[in-house]
Amino acid sequence: MKETNTAVLGAGSWGIAIANHCARLGHRVSLWEFDPKAAKKLNFHRSRKEVLKGIKLMQTIKVTSSLPDAVSRADLIYFVIPSHVARNVMTDFTKTSYRKNAVFVSCTKGIENDTQMRMSEIFRQVLPEFDFNRFAVLSGPSHAEEVSRQIPTAVVVASANEETSVLIQEAMNNISFRIYTSHDVTGVELGGALKNVIAIAAGICDGAGFGDNTKAALQPRGLAEIIRLGRKLGADPNTFAGLSGIGDLIVTCMSKLSRNRFVGEQIGKGLKLDQIMSHMTMVAEGVRTCKSVVALSNKYNVEMPICRQVYDVLFENKEPKAALQDLMNRDVKPEVWY
Repeated sequence: MKETNTAVLGAGSWGIAIANHCARLGHRVSLWEFDPKAAKKLNFHRSRKEVLKGIKLMQTIKVTSSLPDAVSRADLIYFVIPSHVARNVMTDFTKTSYRKNAVFVSCTKGIENDTQMRMSEIFRQVLPEFDFNRFAVLSGPSHAEEVSRQIPTAVVVASANEETSVLIQEAMNNISFRIYTSHDVTGVELGGALKNVIAIAAGICDGAGFGDNTKAALQPRGLAEIIRLGRKLGADPNTFAGLSGIGDLIVTCMSKLSRNRFVGEQIGKGLKLDQIMSHMTMVAEGVRTCKSVVALSNKYNVEMPICRQVYDVLFENKEPKAALQDLMNRDVKPEVWY
């Protein structure tokens, strides 16, 4: 694909990783950081060691704290914003003069708490005039630290319009970053968001010393919960067998780089949630997503016992060992995926 004008909204670890990747491919990249002081610092030092240690921002990347400046000429706009501020940034985006044929790519793995909306649903609500055929979701097992070091990675991009997903595929695919396409926006979004809750449970297993057997049981049973809710919300169950489902679930549950697994590990060791979050510089989306998942499971009458126990541990001060005991003492039944 020819070089494009690319805007990356959000200068956290994943935003920097995407900006560098696009710049390496020859695209003209603007990276938006909402805090003017932080933007000035990043522009000078070309790094943010507190979120992405040892990685330098490529010199060709323009850093700005002006949202209109970032998006005004952009053909591709990557949205890499934490879910709890996504609506505010999207609202600000409506006030800018963006190109009407621009493609908007959501890279946010979360669900809004108050509304239980996915990012695509918020986008449709806030920007009803935007052609949703030019909207896509990028997700999959992709730690920013590894993508930044060009370690081989595969992800999936989903859009209701095949031309849009192929356009992103052509814009981003290279020897170290392989892109697959999908039509299932709902499934790809849910896989990326819900696996974070299961990863917190996996971290609790690590911190409490439950063992490999426990953690190995947790992942397929967690996947079953994801599939159950996904089917209710209209996702293709096959999506969860792919990169944004089981792929992302494995890496987030197993990796020491996973923020969500880290939160769970600290909980398992006896720390309280507010203690952990006060010392984190990066967002662990699974903490907020857990609230949305429990609300959705109640709304649609979907059985999600692991997610519910994670909620009780995080927000009701339930002891991890008691949560595990309650899971193990549930009525026995056949193994099913839905």
